[in-house]
Amino acid sequence: MENSIYIFFDDNKNSLKILSFLKKKLKLTSLKKASLLIVVGGDGFMLKTLKKYHMLGKPFYGINSGNYGFLMNRFSKKNLLINLIKNDLVTINPLEMTVTNKLNQIKKSIAINEVSILRQSKQTVNISINTNKKKIIKKLVSDGVLISTPAGSTAYNLSVYGPILNLDSKKLAITPISTFRPRRWKGTLVNDKSKIIIKNLDSDKRPISAVADNHEVRNAKNITIQINKKIQFNLMYDKNKSLQNKIKIEQLRKETSTN
Repeated sequence: MENSIYIFFDDNKNSLKILSFLKKKLKLTSLKKASLLIVVGGDGFMLKTLKKYHMLGKPFYGINSGNYGFLMNRFSKKNLLINLIKNDLVTINPLEMTVTNKLNQIKKSIAINEVSILRQSKQTVNISINTNKKKIIKKLVSDGVLISTPAGSTAYNLSVYGPILNLDSKKLAITPISTFRPRRWKGTLVNDKSKIIIKNLDSDKRPISAVADNHEVRNAKNITIQINKKIQFNLMYDKNKSLQNKIKIEQLRKETSTN
């Protein structure tokens, strides 16, 4: 193997078993010298690792040891070395979330899958949603709303009946959660160059949280969300099992289930 490799691993039984096998088969080096970063864990561990180390500019190859690894590859003792040589590289850009909270503090975070705007109390949220070019909805009364990337459209977005987006769609999905008013609003798609602006219309009585993947900012008043083209995540997938292929499979499943 030409690649020099560094391994990140989650602290669970399955990850440690896979790690033990990898150490016997691969040439390992320091993080600084590595040309390939292997991540052993589930989607949550991969998201955390990507956010922490993406600035290294190195490709990530995920090996699933969790329950559901949409961002990961299936572990194969037989084909591991071949998979590391013959693969499909996918480059994705994250969402950047900028939140002004009730104390007028500004907090930023990035999201690979989605930004979730969620009610923080028993009261529904009252929010307006606009882009830099047009008004999306004057007042949404609901449990919240999701702004999803194509890579994240099969995650939380799918579970609230949002659309599955192709990686090359150049779209973001805006999907409401348990809409109360307007009663039949199902969400919309916007261009991925859009800056989405969400305002809490009643921050005193109806507090909301803004969550970038798994990073939460509470008592949010104003949230702006847009793709950050300056940040790139390079993900390696086994040949013919790329993220785009996984998305297509989920699209077929959804179509079958609704027929």
